[in-house]
Amino acid sequence: MSHSDLLTRLRATNITTRLNRDHPALTEWLTADIAFATSSPRLEARYSQAVSELLDCIKPTEVTAEILHEGGVYHGCWLESTGTINTELMARFLPSVAAETYAAFATHQREDGLIPYKITQTGPAFAQIQLVTPLARSVWNHYALNHDRAFLARMYAAMSRYDAWLATYRDTRNTGAVEAFCTYDTGHDLSARFWHVPDSPFANDPARCDPDSPVLPFIAPDLTANVICQRLYLARIAAELGEDPQPWRDKADRSLKALFTHCYDPDDHFFYDRDRNGNHVRVQSDVLLRVLACEVGDDAFFAEALSRYLLNTSKFFAKYPFTSIALDDPRFDPNFGQNSWSGPSNFLSIIRAAHAFEHHGRHVELTWAQQPILAALFAMDSFPQTLSPFTGAAGYTEKYSPAILCLLDLVERLCGILPRPDGTLWFTGLVPREATHRHIDHQTAYRRKVDGHTFELLNDGTTATLCRDGEKRFTFPHGTRLVTDRTGKLLSVTGMVARSVTGTIETQNGPIPISIGPNEVQTLQDGILVSTRAPDLVPPSYA
Repeated sequence: MSHSDLLTRLRATNITTRLNRDHPALTEWLTADIAFATSSPRLEARYSQAVSELLDCIKPTEVTAEILHEGGVYHGCWLESTGTINTELMARFLPSVAAETYAAFATHQREDGLIPYKITQTGPAFAQIQLVTPLARSVWNHYALNHDRAFLARMYAAMSRYDAWLATYRDTRNTGAVEAFCTYDTGHDLSARFWHVPDSPFANDPARCDPDSPVLPFIAPDLTANVICQRLYLARIAAELGEDPQPWRDKADRSLKALFTHCYDPDDHFFYDRDRNGNHVRVQSDVLLRVLACEVGDDAFFAEALSRYLLNTSKFFAKYPFTSIALDDPRFDPNFGQNSWSGPSNFLSIIRAAHAFEHHGRHVELTWAQQPILAALFAMDSFPQTLSPFTGAAGYTEKYSPAILCLLDLVERLCGILPRPDGTLWFTGLVPREATHRHIDHQTAYRRKVDGHTFELLNDGTTATLCRDGEKRFTFPHGTRLVTDRTGKLLSVTGMVARSVTGTIETQNGPIPISIGPNEVQTLQDGILVSTRAPDLVPPSYA
């Protein structure tokens, strides 16, 4: 299919016609004028299904306006997922619904500062804490995209009070870390990490730990990392609101020291819970990915984690990554027909992973995990919570918003137009490809309106073409990502494949030659691309 055919197909794409339905949130989707067209009717149909089922997950409760719900068998909005990473992704498409979803947690905060772990049709629930993605990071990114200062101030006050509650009730050993009192505190249902630990806190009170447990409380690395990252983003928010950020940084530093003192094993290069007896709970789970997504560790630390674990096919890098327990752990259970965090790959892990990789500039390595997941999503008929790490088959439940948002997010990251909190736009010259059988690269076209201007990106697997308001602006080689400001002015280029890409970027002002390596960043300076991040790649490992 030629670029002109792709463009014609894209411009004929009308989401309201494809969905043939109405929903209050659809108006906001249409405002952004987002559309996706491909050389494959199957891919287009799945994309439309994702949009439609996302709308099904947006509904009011008796105590809220329309907010995002987790979907599937999960009736409500969970802080660990729906109210953080899910909404962070949804905010690029439906910012007003995202704002309502975040605000619901502040609205239903208890007087003592505890934020509900979920909001259901009948009201807020407080039986555990259930933290994974830091709320403050999600809130900050929403503010960076939408600039609602009143929203930021309100959420800052709520999150500050919640931080005080955690410090009061979840640091009984006075380490500066955060403790888990039960399985549900981290949402790790059925995980071998929590064998012989109760699912809920003592008497269903999140401030109480079972006094008869021989192992609790756990000093939990993922909960501690959450609070570290939370405090660092609260420092950013404080500075934005004219307050002193240093107290938050000092608190974050104390918790960071506690994390490495109590939970880190330097020989394993892994983070483990530490039980009440001082022993590490040596279960290698997706705790590592959670900690890294909270921006713990420098680039070298992350590269080591990639080599030893995340890109290791005997650990977490299954054919459809990332597994919830290391593949070589004898407790690994691949059963994906239930809500399990003791083996199968979970869509929540996939969508949480992007921040960890991109924070360290590991864009190429991230695509190795995302491409098979996107292929699996396109092949499915439903949007489940889990999938087989070996075959990519759909697992437990359906109409699950993390899986829905995973498809929408991966399309934008791999072959679409992605608005970033730093004020840039990403235009990525990759195409979805099949993970099984014959080699097939799907040609794609993507449209999004930004600040009143319509951008269109065409990808045929050889070159990519970017148009603004119907006028061609750039043609660039497959395997690269253009980074522009929100007007479409070229700022830099990133190498997106595991080889050097050599070619030309055609611009309205003439050609710009380029030769760029994997993960390399070249910045445009006086009309010439200058390397500002050297090429670097961590290959997969096997033992």
